Amino acid sequence: MAIAKAERLMNLALCLLGTRRPLSKRELRGSIEAYLEAGSDESFNRMFERDKDDLRELGLVIETVENLDGDTGYLARRDSNRLPPITLDAEEAAALGLAAKVWQQARLAGAASGALQKLRAAGMPETEDAYEVHSALEPRIPVHEAAFEPLMLACRDRRPVTFDYRKANSARPEQRQVEPWTLECWRGHWYLAGWDRERGAERVFRLSRITGRVRSRAGAFTSEVPDVVTVRETVESWAGETATRTARIRLRAGAGYPLRSRAISVRERGDGWDELEIPYGHGLDAWLVEFGPDVVVEEPADLRADVVDRLRAVAKD
Repeated sequence: MAIAKAERLMNLALCLLGTRRPLSKRELRGSIEAYLEAGSDESFNRMFERDKDDLRELGLVIETVENLDGDTGYLARRDSNRLPPITLDAEEAAALGLAAKVWQQARLAGAASGALQKLRAAGMPETEDAYEVHSALEPRIPVHEAAFEPLMLACRDRRPVTFDYRKANSARPEQRQVEPWTLECWRGHWYLAGWDRERGAERVFRLSRITGRVRSRAGAFTSEVPDVVTVRETVESWAGETATRTARIRLRAGAGYPLRSRAISVRERGDGWDELEIPYGHGLDAWLVEFGPDVVVEEPADLRADVVDRLRAVAKD
């Protein structure tokens, strides 16, 4: 079935690119065998409209022209469907190659690989992979959560979704009805920013806390989608990037380098521990828990209590 459709799309594209004048539906139907086999005019029209939309989605520029007799014709001019020469230098080609390796998620990996193949076929220079030959660094963004792909598609298509979500301090998940805006990766974790319909406010959800299947819902968004900058700031704020206070912690010597990179001050205690002052914002308690016994919160007291509660919850599991 997929091969038959691909062949039909190829034949339609060749017809539209090979003509010097607009071709009517009747002429196209008589030129393409798959259209001749359509059972009725209605069936042909549906097939043709889908194929035309698919070709446009693939990037083919199809013009619609009305002739003197009032009939509608279609053609794809070669000059409108010809890419300009690709003139990438070695550094630009290397940057594109590196960007293509970032994604480990299957759907995006395939798209990135296909784009690189097309660019190389058009003359993009081959470059040595510096990360693979000279470095132990892996330039990739991991995506382990099953919710990533359906949420990515829902953000793209502007489709509301529902899912079960377990908050950090809750034993049981709750169902959420969300209008998804965008996905953001922060400190190795993925977050969804969107509009929570039941709460009537924007919210941020950590994908690792989504349980079960993400289900799409019909209907349009009820809230306005903010611009990218605003959404990014929302994700950073809810994930702990925006700090309103500072916290003092003890950190085991030689451990917790991500914490050290964000520290306002570091003081060696001489007992195998260092004392750090770090920005304190929403979500810091969850981050500190990830360092386990290498971190001890000195102050403030509410942050220390939150970290202890989280550790006790982990111990129970």
